[in-house]
Amino acid sequence: MGTAALLRAAGVGAGDEVVVPAFGNVEVARAVTLAGALPVFADIDPATYCLDPAAVGAALTPRTAAVVAVHRFGRPADLGQLRALGQRRGLLVLEHAELDASREETARRRERAAYLDARLRGVLTPEGGADHSYQQYVVRVPGNGRPDRDAFARAVRAKGVACRIPVPTPVHRLPEFRRCVSLPETERAADETLALPVDASLTKRDMQRTASVCNALGGLLAPAR
Repeated sequence: MGTAALLRAAGVGAGDEVVVPAFGNVEVARAVTLAGALPVFADIDPATYCLDPAAVGAALTPRTAAVVAVHRFGRPADLGQLRALGQRRGLLVLEHAELDASREETARRRERAAYLDARLRGVLTPEGGADHSYQQYVVRVPGNGRPDRDAFARAVRAKGVACRIPVPTPVHRLPEFRRCVSLPETERAADETLALPVDASLTKRDMQRTASVCNALGGLLAPAR
């Protein structure tokens, strides 16, 4: 059952608000709209890129009926705190999961992520943890008033290393959901994040090339102090 159907089944609809992240997953906001409710955007935790429970708490109003927690890049949302908040406030808390990878695929991704963790310089590597499955390996390229992440991505691609900007535009900036809301961590993550390849099919030479290319560029794009 999809998110919209789950919301409807719980009686969420017209006049209700549902707290969702703006960092990616436009389909979650659309599902809330399909259920007849209003999506309300809360900020993310900068380490996990998932909803920050404190930001969710600050976004609640008397009309809030539900929260949709979205797992991001292989890091799970803090369901414990969100469910505790939901119990205190009488809210439905739904979980929007990513596609599962096989145990073997996840193990290989973790190996490649550990390799990059140990070798990358000039970018901020992701915070790991035993529960991180690395659906995407997302680094940060801090800016200094210029689109440094975008320049970095173009340079990396020009050297033959695949990379992608995981969230080009946060949902609250899209025309259909445009909101005047302060989401500083969401904005920062959208401007700085870059996904590097850690697919199980990559060879050690591929990983060495990724590290070498990024390290050759990282020092050139370090933020001004």
